[in-house]
Amino acid sequence: MKLTPLDIKKQRFALKMRGFDPTEVESFLEMVANEYETILNERNRQSEEVIKLKTQLRDYQQVEKTLQETLMNAQETVNQSLENSKREAQIILRESELKAEKILDEARERLDKMKNELAIIRAQKESFAKRLKHLLQSQIDLINVLEMDDVGYEKSSDAKAKAS
Repeated sequence: MKLTPLDIKKQRFALKMRGFDPTEVESFLEMVANEYETILNERNRQSEEVIKLKTQLRDYQQVEKTLQETLMNAQETVNQSLENSKREAQIILRESELKAEKILDEARERLDKMKNELAIIRAQKESFAKRLKHLLQSQIDLINVLEMDDVGYEKSSDAKAKAS
């Protein structure tokens, strides 16, 4: 049987000879009932507070769980971003290396072409110089021949002039 403050207040005892003073008993029961009521009210208030605190705790635990999940997701996102950045950097680096290699190949090809053109120009210069030397030599030879003819003509003219 559950005892309430009202039960304590309404409790009546049978009267007997040489028993307790009814006024004292009633006043004590009134005091016990009031104290019991205060204790019950305090217990109810504390129960409500416990329920409220348990609810808050559950809410905080849910928030904590959500924050942990968010933190894990953020960490995964950061890790994925780092991986993607590394891959992207490797791709850019490889593309740059390929472009640099292509530029070097093109430069080597142009250098080889220029060397070939230079060799052709040198050969043409040498050929032109030889032909020019040959032409000049033949002109000098022609001049020498002409001078000889002039010397031979002068001697024959001098000889004719002396003979005449």
